[in-house]
Amino acid sequence: MPASSISLTQQMLRRRPVTGAPVAYGASEQLKRTIGTFQLTMFGVGSTIGTGIFFVMSLAVPQAGPGVIVSFLIAGLAAGLAALCYAELASAVPVSGSSYSYAYTTLGEAVAMAVAACLLLEYGVATAAVSVGWSGYLNKLLSNLFGFQMPRALSAAPWDAEPGYLNVPAIILITMCALLLIRGASESARVNAIMVVIKLCVLAMFIIIAFTAFDASHLKDFAPFGIAGIGSAAGTIFFSYIGLDAVATAGDEVKDPQKTTPRALIAALLIVTGFYVLVGLSALGTQPWRDFATQQDAGLATVLDNVTHGKWASTILSAGAVISIFSVTLVTMYAMTRILFAMGRDGLLPSRFAAVNERTMTPVNNTVIVAIVATILAGFIPLDKLADMVSIGTLTAFIIVATGLIILRVREPDLPRGFKVPGYPVTPVLSVLASGYILASLHWYTWIAFSGWVSVALIFYFFWGRHHSALNPNCAP
Repeated sequence: MPASSISLTQQMLRRRPVTGAPVAYGASEQLKRTIGTFQLTMFGVGSTIGTGIFFVMSLAVPQAGPGVIVSFLIAGLAAGLAALCYAELASAVPVSGSSYSYAYTTLGEAVAMAVAACLLLEYGVATAAVSVGWSGYLNKLLSNLFGFQMPRALSAAPWDAEPGYLNVPAIILITMCALLLIRGASESARVNAIMVVIKLCVLAMFIIIAFTAFDASHLKDFAPFGIAGIGSAAGTIFFSYIGLDAVATAGDEVKDPQKTTPRALIAALLIVTGFYVLVGLSALGTQPWRDFATQQDAGLATVLDNVTHGKWASTILSAGAVISIFSVTLVTMYAMTRILFAMGRDGLLPSRFAAVNERTMTPVNNTVIVAIVATILAGFIPLDKLADMVSIGTLTAFIIVATGLIILRVREPDLPRGFKVPGYPVTPVLSVLASGYILASLHWYTWIAFSGWVSVALIFYFFWGRHHSALNPNCAP
């Protein structure tokens, strides 16, 4: 039956089969499976720790005061519930694309396109946001080691609080990550794992040193802005949990994905939440919470300077941050390229997005495109305008995943699953409610920008994507 004879509603609701899905003409069918459980866990930890804790304290603490600890727990709870849902769907639908592919399998093509827009927003903006934060730690390291900093004109965006012309360090970081991703997925995973181990050691050092100066009086006036402040900070913090979604984007490159992906998701969640709470609590105990607002650049390193009255500890922390935030950018860029690959394979984007280099088995075109877009964002837009945009994309994807899990359980109860969510159906329902609570706390202008972006994606789908979908019989080679 030709696509033109299928109604618009039928096109919007058609679903990608769990197995044996058609591939768009000219697209590669799959990538090379080279990633194991440890490396995949490090993907999750690598893209999560660093995105938030190295510099989000200066953004979140002024919103919630010491109550930011509760904000971390709320964000962690929402992420934990979502991670369990991801684990089941990843074991049942072991392909690249994360929640985009899960939505396509459970809720239909139009919803999948909207989710893809959320994910591309999430990872594109996250890449830029993290690279912007990297600039501050690089300058801190240069200052400690050589008494030199890059001038503000070349290390800040034009619309930053202290404006510059261009954030050059952010652009350099994105370029380095792109070159590594082009080289190969296994090489990228290996480098990421090394950097994550360094990152965890550096953060452990911070926790130990900060607790030596812990003063419980700094936790008084625990929630100066009430529940609303804690909720708002949770929304800002939540963008630091996107690494859990990144684990699921690697479905086509993971060995034994039905077992490996659930294990990596849960292990990454436990490691991340533990470190976040300990770092947040120890940092808050060292100084009045109002001081965090003035520490926009390299906040944790500044805390160590105040505690040790010297530069050695903050130099080590800054070096660790420079290395580890590299890993965050690497994984967020990786995730975005694989979502684009999945969409190209399904025909919702041109098939060139699913083209793979024969030697490296990586989607080189996607990597170049992602690097260019992230460079523009990082070079010209300040960090505080980026964080909430990441959160809204992530939270929407989490809600879709939890909803899709329930639908797939009802529709295909006998589908083989390497992992099943405990406490079903309560767990996915709580996941929806927790993510919805944080969504409701985001600023109104974030919702306007997000709605505009999703609308553009759906317009593209109605005018182009639905006509070229691999599920159209006439699109087969």
